[in-house]
Amino acid sequence: MRPIGKVYIYLILVAAVLIPYAHVSKLGFTNFDDPEYVTQNSHVRAGLTWAGLAWAFTSTEQANWHPITWLSHMLDCQLYDLNPAGHHITNLILHLASTLLLFGVLQHMTGAMGRSAFVAALFALHPLHVESVAWIAERKDVLSALFWMLTMCAYCHYLKRRRPVDGLWVVLCLALGLAAKPMLVTLPFALLLLDYWPLQRFAAGSRQAGSRQKNAQSPSPQASFSVTHPAILEKIPLMLLAMVSSIVTYVVQHKGGAVVDLQRLSFDTRIAIALVSYVSYVRKTFWPVNLAPFYPLPDSIGLWQVAASVLLLGSIAFLALRWLQSRPYFALGWFWYLGTLVPVIGLVQVGNQALADRYTYIPLIGLFIVAAWGGWDLAQHFRIPQPVAGAAAFAFVLMFGIMTTKQIAYWTNSEILFRRTIEVTGDNQRAYLNLGAALASENRFDEAVSVYKDILGRKPEDAELQARLAMMLAIQGKNQESIRHYRHALRIDPHHPEAQNGLGFALALTGQWEEAAAHHLEALRLKPEFPEARYNLGKIYAAQGKPQLAVGQFTEALKLRPDYIEAHDKLALVLAGQGRFDEALPHFAAVARARPEDAEPRYRFGMALYLRKKTPEAIVQLREAVRLKPDWAEALGNLAWILATHAGATAEDAAQSVAYAQKTIALQPKPDAATYDTLAAAYALAGRFADAVQSAEEALRLAQASGDKSRAADIERRCRLYKSGQRYQEEAR
Repeated sequence: MRPIGKVYIYLILVAAVLIPYAHVSKLGFTNFDDPEYVTQNSHVRAGLTWAGLAWAFTSTEQANWHPITWLSHMLDCQLYDLNPAGHHITNLILHLASTLLLFGVLQHMTGAMGRSAFVAALFALHPLHVESVAWIAERKDVLSALFWMLTMCAYCHYLKRRRPVDGLWVVLCLALGLAAKPMLVTLPFALLLLDYWPLQRFAAGSRQAGSRQKNAQSPSPQASFSVTHPAILEKIPLMLLAMVSSIVTYVVQHKGGAVVDLQRLSFDTRIAIALVSYVSYVRKTFWPVNLAPFYPLPDSIGLWQVAASVLLLGSIAFLALRWLQSRPYFALGWFWYLGTLVPVIGLVQVGNQALADRYTYIPLIGLFIVAAWGGWDLAQHFRIPQPVAGAAAFAFVLMFGIMTTKQIAYWTNSEILFRRTIEVTGDNQRAYLNLGAALASENRFDEAVSVYKDILGRKPEDAELQARLAMMLAIQGKNQESIRHYRHALRIDPHHPEAQNGLGFALALTGQWEEAAAHHLEALRLKPEFPEARYNLGKIYAAQGKPQLAVGQFTEALKLRPDYIEAHDKLALVLAGQGRFDEALPHFAAVARARPEDAEPRYRFGMALYLRKKTPEAIVQLREAVRLKPDWAEALGNLAWILATHAGATAEDAAQSVAYAQKTIALQPKPDAATYDTLAAAYALAGRFADAVQSAEEALRLAQASGDKSRAADIERRCRLYKSGQRYQEEAR
């Protein structure tokens, strides 16, 4: 094929990716890991910062060490903030880049343009890959895959030149890939498979190891294996990298509680699940229907399923070995599939899923190679004309493209995604939990309660579901019913920290402070790094009149979660109540920044600034508060007073002060002395002293009528100023 043909294939692959995936820009965030990775992660939301860089390389959040993934999310937030379209487009670009690189490297290695394009098209359009591309939290999948492809490209370049610097590029690409997702630990093994075919580096008598087969279909020469073979020795640095990554990953996941211990899931059961999962992935490869983001572990696996899986997997492996010389692509593809799935097949069980579509992102390349080269062999054997074979391949790809387009639509939002998950997986606890949370996030609490009660009717002894239902009931104000479900959850699992915290919250709503505090303390004993429990305990201490204890809990909550706005708010109020305004100001400011369209945080921040004699800054915040809430009498009255009495008042301040004071009187059903006192000060600033005296006298009458002697005395002093033609001015602030 002429070079221009290769350009056309690249353009076709670009279109093949962009057309079905065009809808991703309209997808939103989901409540499945996206909050932890992006929307509620303060480090990520801050964008690219030096502090964020340090955190990315030291963090083990989400039971993983993947700094390159964290940095990519930070870059997206820097560019797009929390606009999900930008985050999705980044995933799509990475997927497109991997598709093009896969075609380029396969074509370079094999010389087979059409078959390489077919493999790349299957990679681009297979429905099993939708999860990796459409799920923002799975950035680690598409990002690490890009580094996988770059490693293969660098490896080809190294084989061409054999310079040490080119070898370093291979090591660097692998290291970056491992820092995006540790699943790349199998890449050195995959490179060895490629060394066998199509690179034929193990061919006996091969004079130029690493040269490609020009027609990629002739039988592989007899192989010569030796542990001292250059192809093996060259992989030692890569294997060491993979080993270190494996150790780090295991330690981090074990520390993070993600690794399921053998008491909960025996090794025999894990082997059975792994064998059945290998077959399930093959089935989904050729018939990718009823896909979901979470497949729960089965209650049991029949012996016949295990036996059938062993028979099928063993038979295919036998054929791969038997055809090692005549059809080497079959061995490459099959052992690629088996080997690259090893880290996620469940022998070391992480999480409660039996399998996951995203785990197939790289492994399916092996099966695609078998399909492409095997299909070519069959077409030649049966003498099928090339146009007919090409049309069949196109139809196959088109079918997957249509299925992918449909599958992408299920990722539109959390409600659609998890309703679909329940539809195809049945009594899926995770799906019900996430669906309920999605409904609750839209204040559809009755629907969320209905969802939880639906699944609890079939799984009444599920502590997590009981606790989630109890939380919804507490939000609805059904405190006694909420307490009953929380207690049920703790009978099932007394070591459930979220249920302990939730019960404490519900009890506090009914005024049972001591028992509530005891449950929050138990939650913290079970889970010391639990900011919500510390916040709730702090609220109880504040309500009990124990400000120092409250400050301690709110402060600890903020150490664990610096963007915990509710904790900033409560801490600011408690500190202000103790007269510790300098300490309170940063917390008032944090709340105002986080809720820029909420008048109350602006008002609180403004008043705190005023009390710390920072009047100009206070006026800015108070003006914003009355802009956001124009009929708020309290804010209008205080702003009118500050404008009328501060040292740097202007003519504009005078006009505004009079208007705000008059509006305050109009809004109040029964104006008080303070409001007329403010109006008098405003009139005096405007030079309307007769009106000022009249308003001050009305204020004095109201103060005396209410028995407020102190205010009456202050008003009398100000009234004398107005009679002498002077305004009242507070000391400089």
